[in-house]
Amino acid sequence: MTIRIGNAPCSWGVEFADDPRNPTWRTVLKECAEAGYKGIELGPVGFMPEDPSILADALAEYDLQLIGGVVFRAYHDPNAWDDVLDATHRTARALKAHGAEHLVLIDSISPRRAPTAGRASEAEQMDKAEWTSFRDRLAESARIGTEEYGLTVGIHAHAAGFMDFEPELERLLDEVDEKILKICFDTGHHSYAGFDPVAFMKRYMDRISYMHFKDIDPKVKAEVIENRTGFYDACGQGIFCKLGQGDVDFPEVRQLLLDAGFEGWCTVEQDIDPTLDVTPMADNRDNREYLESIGFK
Repeated sequence: MTIRIGNAPCSWGVEFADDPRNPTWRTVLKECAEAGYKGIELGPVGFMPEDPSILADALAEYDLQLIGGVVFRAYHDPNAWDDVLDATHRTARALKAHGAEHLVLIDSISPRRAPTAGRASEAEQMDKAEWTSFRDRLAESARIGTEEYGLTVGIHAHAAGFMDFEPELERLLDEVDEKILKICFDTGHHSYAGFDPVAFMKRYMDRISYMHFKDIDPKVKAEVIENRTGFYDACGQGIFCKLGQGDVDFPEVRQLLLDAGFEGWCTVEQDIDPTLDVTPMADNRDNREYLESIGFK
């Protein structure tokens, strides 16, 4: 059994392809490799070159394998469907071109949900009709990725979107066929939402196809929840700390993966604010070394 550890451009502050604060895509590849990783995610489509030959040469130069990619779009907004579909197809084409496996679906941050990140009891809920349409849009992206491109598609709960809290995730899993939709499980977002990542993994391990490793600083989490801090401001305050320094029990996460015979990639994601005094390569080297210290190789 092999569990491999990769990384993602969000660990360099890359959330949106056209953000002028982004490092260059080649800088991300170079520093990811120098930090000791052998795999990387695509990042937001358009950040890395969509010409397969250009990206293939760069991946080979840095001895990196493309792991997967994320569609981080407004599934909650019916008027954004054309944008969601465009991102789904472009991301899936890029992944297929490079032999990557994992297409990850994330409902992007909603102004209706951002003020209640981490506070399930206060969060606005969709009515039945809105939920049904939302669910169907996620299911259609999942169908496209699975049936049209041969990818493994996972739903990823994310703070400040409408797929955030554990009951919403469980409802979606109940209503969408497992054949087209697995789970990309993010340890940090699950903790941020106020739920126990290890307990969830014990219940749903057989549906988890891919992992995002993220840790949560419990002190910062308590402060941002008390102060009703928005998601991106919370990132700027360091809610996503280096692995092993927060409240996620990574030794237990590792044991659960081993017991389940999990094979494949687990991707480090330490979301950062690129405007702050941060050291992504050093932090991600530390993250890799921490994971190696508890038995990941």
